[in-house]
Amino acid sequence: MKKCLFLTFYFLLGMVTFAQENRPNIIFILTDDQRWDALGFAGNSIIQTPEMDRLALEGIYFENAFVTTPICAASRASILTGLYERTHGYTFGQGDIKEPLMAQSYPVELRKAGYHTGFFGKFGVNYPGFSALFDEGEDYDRNGKFDDQRGYFFKTIGKDTFHLTRYTGQQAIDFIQKAPSKKPFMLSLSFSAPHAHDPAPLQYFWSSEYDTLYQNVTIPDPIMASGAEFTAQPDYVRKGENRTRWHWRFDTPEKYQHSVKGYYRMISEVDAEIGKIRKALEEKGLAKNTVIILMGDNGYFLGERQLAGKWLMYEPSLRVPLIVFDPREKGGKRESAFALNIDVPSTIFDLAGIPQPKTWQGISLRSSQLEKRKEFLTEHLWQTPIIPPSEAIRTERWKYFRYLNDPDHEELYDLSVDPMEKNNLAGNPAYRKDLIQLRNRLDKKVSQYLKDKLTFTGNK
Repeated sequence: MKKCLFLTFYFLLGMVTFAQENRPNIIFILTDDQRWDALGFAGNSIIQTPEMDRLALEGIYFENAFVTTPICAASRASILTGLYERTHGYTFGQGDIKEPLMAQSYPVELRKAGYHTGFFGKFGVNYPGFSALFDEGEDYDRNGKFDDQRGYFFKTIGKDTFHLTRYTGQQAIDFIQKAPSKKPFMLSLSFSAPHAHDPAPLQYFWSSEYDTLYQNVTIPDPIMASGAEFTAQPDYVRKGENRTRWHWRFDTPEKYQHSVKGYYRMISEVDAEIGKIRKALEEKGLAKNTVIILMGDNGYFLGERQLAGKWLMYEPSLRVPLIVFDPREKGGKRESAFALNIDVPSTIFDLAGIPQPKTWQGISLRSSQLEKRKEFLTEHLWQTPIIPPSEAIRTERWKYFRYLNDPDHEELYDLSVDPMEKNNLAGNPAYRKDLIQLRNRLDKKVSQYLKDKLTFTGNK
């Protein structure tokens, strides 16, 4: 009897060990300010992103991916916690993110589940316990002390200084090469590129080997960039940070060409690092069991409406690239259902075989439930004089949004016939019923997520 129990115990132990060893490795790559169409696979005929395109071709490409808040701090908090900004309450100027939120964040839960975890790059969320979140990690971003290329060139590999993108890529390769063989790993990579270096007059910086890339290309003028599109904005947008940064980057043809080419070069440099990382996986024999997720942290204006930056409720600000490549499954799929940044941690847990906390608001990108999402909330709640806070509801047909400090200014777009959001229907009596319905649906979502915040305890 004892011998039988002994053998049963070791059989079950072996089964658990086998299951742990065969769980996939996961790499989550987050780029900074990469909009949805800054990707060859999305139909951009100028930008060169062969490695991202290959991930999309071999995996699942999400055609309608959005962030729930178009700013880095709140979006990254949503990715960590699986919650809308309305619920987690974190953005710039709010101090540290609350401990109960981080207690059930994906890095904490994955370590508990036996994953070897790592993070390299821009964490983007104030949290004093960062060093204890991951088995290996380094939090760094552009160096704001410099107003020139040193904002991106201050990290060294050996004795030489490299661009942050190359540095982050090398950290990933080193992590893969040293990863323990008896447990799966989860590696988060957060590239600072292609974010402009705001203090610098030239804004965009890349490694010298990319100097000639796009050199003989003329970037087409931005769409919807006439004076009429600009003056249609309320005064607080025309005088806000979106306009200020337009002057930094796009207010002359020369600046526009330099900035967009620089933006594309920095994305192409991230793309090259992805190729090196995949090669490292092949050399270590891990490529067939490593899932790669790629996403942008928010969208980006490239001169549309004579604006720059993100923050607003228009499509260029909200839409991002999103790819899930799983080598264990047949790829080549396009998914048209709405996919959100809050879905990323749910997807990571799904891949790892971990039940997600009940308080989380996302859906696994592998779930059939994704098809049932017909609308979602997006919001930017930071109260700062230079950026007007706003909130929106996006459905398959409609976009309705309003500014929090000026609720009488409403915008309504029928995206089925007006995907560029040119014709604001909010003041058209023929669409009054639609506007009221959408306003009420937005109110309901706002109320629900605020209620979740008020009742949130951090418990599963």
